[in-house]
Amino acid sequence: MPALDTSGKALSFFEFWPTWLMYFPVVIQWLLLSVRHGSVTLPLLANPKLPLAGMAGVPKSTLFAQAEGECEAAILPWFTHTVGAQDCAQQAQTLLQLIERKGLQLPVVCKPDIGCRGAGVKLIDNAGDLARCLSAYPAGTSLIIQKLSRWEPEAGLFFIRHPQQPQGTIVSLALKYTPYVVGDGEHTLAQLIEQDTRAGKLSHLYKERHRDRLSDVIEKGKPYKLVFSASHCRGAIFRDAREFITPALTRRINQIMQGLPEFYYGRMDIKFPDIEQLQLGQGLEIVEINTASSESLHIWDRNTSLREAVGALLFQYRTLFQLGSQNRKRGFKTPGIRAFLKGWQAERRLHGFYPATD
Repeated sequence: MPALDTSGKALSFFEFWPTWLMYFPVVIQWLLLSVRHGSVTLPLLANPKLPLAGMAGVPKSTLFAQAEGECEAAILPWFTHTVGAQDCAQQAQTLLQLIERKGLQLPVVCKPDIGCRGAGVKLIDNAGDLARCLSAYPAGTSLIIQKLSRWEPEAGLFFIRHPQQPQGTIVSLALKYTPYVVGDGEHTLAQLIEQDTRAGKLSHLYKERHRDRLSDVIEKGKPYKLVFSASHCRGAIFRDAREFITPALTRRINQIMQGLPEFYYGRMDIKFPDIEQLQLGQGLEIVEINTASSESLHIWDRNTSLREAVGALLFQYRTLFQLGSQNRKRGFKTPGIRAFLKGWQAERRLHGFYPATD
């Protein structure tokens, strides 16, 4: 990864505004475009083989299971597990055996099958971690167990293709940095967080996650990672990386996405060996494919203006309507608003059970 520039301002002034405030212009545009197109749910046709285009309440496994060829090969190996009613320690032992049979090994990543914004993502190192993770979920909840990537660098890549076009476009690329503090052998973790230029402004995010270690004095020279799941709302740092979009990377992403039928809109969270390999489109490992409700992550770069960020969101949702209109003309049926509300309510209900994100 390019070295993280920490000079200048730590955050943009709108970076952690409430979601409703940031998306208020999007709601207004949505209503206006609904009148123009005669449908309030037209964006839910953007990815017509995926229920609700993946907007809300749709399992990640539904999309992963559709992947074929090079797309399937690029996604980090995964499988689903449904939480049972029996003792969590016993379940964990059974699941560890399944992990081994699937050809995976610890550590693995465990995350909810239905979820967004990094909710409930856990790094599982041992049986105890797994049992504690399972204990947070009600019986019947579906989880994804996924191989941990070989690579540390991560990027969020937003891809759009129109149905009548053979090739798609990368419209956004952002690098994801996981923040950390470095111990000095004198100060506690809580003090190190407060002293950090950026982390001190977001201490509520980090202190809750690391509350069991806040009074620990971190060894001198030892880095202590504050975030595992590189989600913005969890405190990860994003930097606009559109300068690294190359023809080679675009070609490779198009090759991969040919293996996902009728997929036209979404963001891939990708691990890669180094920035040179990313530009060449080599060694890419897909962690997740976010769909209709995903964002172009460059908008959370501290130097992105509010005007540009809102403009990017408005562009995304205009595109959703365009794709929905094109797919409706191709014969796909627009979902009803009741289906959307049902999916949104199911996702919201499940989020109340998810464990704290690592």
